[in-house]
Amino acid sequence: MLKRIVQLFIVITGGTIGYLYFPELFTTMGLTWQVWIQSVLGAVLGALILFLLTFWVVDYIVDFIRWVEDSLVRAPVPDLLFGSLGLIVGLLIAYLINVFVQDIQIQVINQVVPIALTVLLGYLGFQVGFKRKDEFLSLVSKKDRKPEDEDSQANEKVDSSLIPKRKILDTSVIIDGRIADICETHFLEGTIVIPQFVLEELQHIADSSDGLKRNRGRRGLDILNRLQKDLPVNVEIYEGDFEDIQEVDSKLVKLAKVMNGIVVTNDFNLNKVCEFQNVQVLNINDLANAVKPVVLPGEEMKIQVIKDGKEQNQGVAYLDDGTMIVVEEGKDYIGKTIEVVVTSVLQTSAGRMIFAKPKSLEKAL
Repeated sequence: MLKRIVQLFIVITGGTIGYLYFPELFTTMGLTWQVWIQSVLGAVLGALILFLLTFWVVDYIVDFIRWVEDSLVRAPVPDLLFGSLGLIVGLLIAYLINVFVQDIQIQVINQVVPIALTVLLGYLGFQVGFKRKDEFLSLVSKKDRKPEDEDSQANEKVDSSLIPKRKILDTSVIIDGRIADICETHFLEGTIVIPQFVLEELQHIADSSDGLKRNRGRRGLDILNRLQKDLPVNVEIYEGDFEDIQEVDSKLVKLAKVMNGIVVTNDFNLNKVCEFQNVQVLNINDLANAVKPVVLPGEEMKIQVIKDGKEQNQGVAYLDDGTMIVVEEGKDYIGKTIEVVVTSVLQTSAGRMIFAKPKSLEKAL
């Protein structure tokens, strides 16, 4: 349907151009037909010529229109609103300037400069409105705020603090799957937000030719279905996108700022980026580390050494929860179950690591 409309518009445009300018061309060529014949023939020829051209250009025009439509539909409402207001202001300023430019009696200036000013100021107005919408919103909210007595202001602060912020999930935490169990136990309050660009990344992973990636992507989609259908949480799909940002992690940080939400992840690097940009972040690994049994230096435990470590004579073992234990002088005990004494514990957002040494060596010393 859109293709037919574009073709019709092009044919009408061609007919109009032919009707206006082809009679002069016929006269220049020495053809002395009646005026109405020249006008009708010019309209027909103009429409026919542009109609033939549509077979080469109509597909590109339709693709461009659909791309613009898709971009506008995906854009958040504040972006469209403030971008449009900025465009209107820019065009208004350009019109006021062009009123004076038209009085200049130089043909090049009064014909070219108005077009250039209109395009330039319209573009600048749109960019200013689009990129600085957050400042405009905060300015308007400050002006609309009415002074009230201290008790009511204190009550408002308490009430706003009681409203849980939206939790924005990233791709890694969805694929990980533990987020569903956390939501099921009601430890995570508020609305769960799934951005559309995260869904697209999950779908891209699920369609990968690599078997491991494909399974990870499908697992993530299964987790989303479980969140939406089986668990007592409110799941919201964010349809907007940030076309000027390429990386999904950067889009998540931007969305958290716009929405005043909290990013939920198990990505160590994204965790650090959020902290650097003063965006609240919940790291699933931090939660997992917090609920692990506390191990203190000097405690004894029985483990099975599985493999050798990176350093010389080291052995490596694992607890049931996946915590890695590095056993000094444990290379000779690979495949054996031994008692060890904890010497130190290293705990970070990336995980927890326990350092120990065989109890037999402790006794020998």
